[in-house]
Formats: sequence, structure tokens, C-alpha cells
Amino acid sequence: MAYISQRGEYWRVEIRRRGYKPIYRTFDTRQQAQQWARRTEGEMDAGMYVDRTEAERTTLREALERYQREIVPTKRYPKQENTRIARWLRHELAYRTLGSLRGADFARYRDERRAAGRAENTIRLELQLVSHLYETARKEWGGLDVLMNPLKNIRKPSGSSARDRRLLPGEYERIHTRLQVSGNPYAAPAFDLAIETSLRQGSLFSLRWEWIDLDSRMVRFPPASRAAANKGVPPVLPLSTRAVRVLETLRPRNDRGEVVENADGDVFPTTANAC
Repeated sequence: MAYISQRGEYWRVEIRRRGYKPIYRTFDTRQQAQQWARRTEGEMDAGMYVDRTEAERTTLREALERYQREIVPTKRYPKQENTRIARWLRHELAYRTLGSLRGADFARYRDERRAAGRAENTIRLELQLVSHLYETARKEWGGLDVLMNPLKNIRKPSGSSARDRRLLPGEYERIHTRLQVSGNPYAAPAFDLAIETSLRQGSLFSLRWEWIDLDSRMVRFPPASRAAANKGVPPVLPLSTRAVRVLETLRPRNDRGEVVENADGDVFPTTANAC
């Protein structure tokens, strides 16, 4: 049975029912309190009651901060995730509770970001982060298993369009010349090798000499370098004549300038940002 009492300016509801833990809620008016009590007791009578207290009490901000502490450190690129979380924490939706947020709220966020000129892939990744937060909270955080993921029912940006642009006449020469005088001796060779192999930035700068066989003109990538995040990396990559020529200029040499046979280590002992 529900007990309704006035506490100062507010009305407090207490429901005690066998098989359920005591439930307490506070409302601005007696009518709101009575409506909530009838609805809740009806759900209990029908065996459909689910405790939403935690979902209605936990704000998106609090959930994001917990996600940042517990989940982000396990991510492959935590810096990017922290940047997206910082963006969400500055948004007004961060002050809403998880249980009160609806798909329409996130659809408006999507449209606002588009109107601000943000890239489709940027918006997609921001929404994906909150969607994963909801799934994590629902499956792993106690008291939040009743949550529905509001991002399941909205249209997501498709991400960036595939790139199909080719270098125009004269562009290669201009780019190559600038890279040669950039101060980083690996910038121009990395540019040439990227063109010849079609490797993406991460795979290109993870190349190691022990994977490369210049005699057979092959690169053999170990399974660890072809994990889920690098699905586009083939087990074996044939090298063009020009790619072999670029790699020959990069081969490690001893103090006498002689090529070190069977060398190991990074092909590019630098970082992508340095280039």
C-alpha cells in the first residue's frame, strides 16, 4: 500500500510491498504523488514493475565520468575517447538523467552538430560513444539493467565518404619537394611507400625490417599486426620495383656505411605526426 505524506512544500510517497524493496519518491503536488503511486502499484500487481531508481537518478555526466574511469583506459585510442567525452560533458544533455533521455534528444544533437559544420564521421563517433556507454551500463553496472538504449532508434551518420581522388599532374612533384625539405628524412620515403603499397598510416609506420624480404619482394605481416582494428592489412604484400628501391635507401647501415643484413626494428624510426 502507498503512504503519502506532506513534507514541507513537497509530497512524499512510500510504497511497501512484499517481494519488493521499499520505494520512496518526492513530488511537487499531491496529485503527482497519487498518480505515480497508482501506476507503480498497478505494475507490481501485474508483476511488471522494474525499479528505475538508479536510471532516473544517474545523470549522463556521472555515467560519462564512470565510463572514463573504467572503460576508456582499455580502449585502443583513449586520447580520442577522452576528447569526445569532454565534448559531451560541456553539452546540456550531460545534466539529464539516463532514464529521461530519448532518441529525439540525440537526434537534435546530431542535427546541431551537422549545422555547426562537423564531419559526419565525427558525429557518428560521438554518438557511438554514448551508445556504447548505455550498453555497458545496461549490461554491467548494477541497477541500470532496465535502461533502454535511446540511440538504437535514430538514424546515424554514415561516416566519411570513401576517398577516390587521385593526384593531379604536378602535385606529386610539389608534395615530394616540400617533404624533402621538411627536416624529417623519413617524410618523403614514407610518402613514396604509401603510394606504392596503399598501406594506411598506422600500418605504414608499424612496418618492421624482419617482416620484409627484399629478395622475394614481399612483406609478410604477422597475425598480431592484422588484428580487428587492421582488417585491411593482407598477410602478404607484394612490393613494386619502386617500393623496393625506396626500402633499399632506408636499410640500416653500420658505421662504415655497409648494409646490415638481417636487420630488425622499425623501418621508420619516427612517428606519423613527426612526418
